[in-house]
Amino acid sequence: MWKSSSVADFLFEPYAPVSIPIARGGLFAVRRIYCVGRNYAEHIREMGNDERDPPFFFSKPADAVVIGGRDMPYPPQTSDLHHEIELVVAIGKDGSDIAVGEALEHVYGYAVGLDMTRRDLQGAAKKAGRPWDMAKGFDHSAPIGTIEPAESIGHPSAGAITLSVNGVERQRGDLGEQIWSVAETIAYLSQFVTLRAGDLIMTGTPAGVGAVVRGDVLDGRIEGVGTVRTKII
Repeated sequence: MWKSSSVADFLFEPYAPVSIPIARGGLFAVRRIYCVGRNYAEHIREMGNDERDPPFFFSKPADAVVIGGRDMPYPPQTSDLHHEIELVVAIGKDGSDIAVGEALEHVYGYAVGLDMTRRDLQGAAKKAGRPWDMAKGFDHSAPIGTIEPAESIGHPSAGAITLSVNGVERQRGDLGEQIWSVAETIAYLSQFVTLRAGDLIMTGTPAGVGAVVRGDVLDGRIEGVGTVRTKII
């Protein structure tokens, strides 16, 4: 018979859940973070590709999240840290094999996020045919702004997505330029894993990615969704 566990049963005290503030109150407990690669045509071209393949995914650990505009430490083992501004989808309803026409029913809300990348490690991994984990899933690699519920802002499918570094614009695109829509991305991903409330999906970045250094201040914005801000220290 199943027996519930108490804190005393664990070898060490379990870590507290990672959470993101929700606009107008409450917290969103993060379960998993899935990230879509190459979802804007211009970014595909700037990275040396030019094709509309099915979506592919990598992941970050939940505790990579940085909230509240807090500083992001420059990570070790890299000399080429890059910014990538992204629309973040917060899943609020479990599902697998979800139909495209029903996918948005599984969305709780949206936020603005940064997929920070150790580009030199990613390049080496690509060349060797190895996983991207250490290039993408390192500590503090996912600064994310406040989550806006879909019931308040709807499901944004167009609108400017921009990132400035020290007040100078680096990235600019539009959500309407996504190769795979949010609904298509959810439907496709749910064929491989069961999506559950608490999951986040980072939906890809427009062109203009580039390096940042200690002292740089990053300000991201998506029209109708919100902002994200962090300083590299």
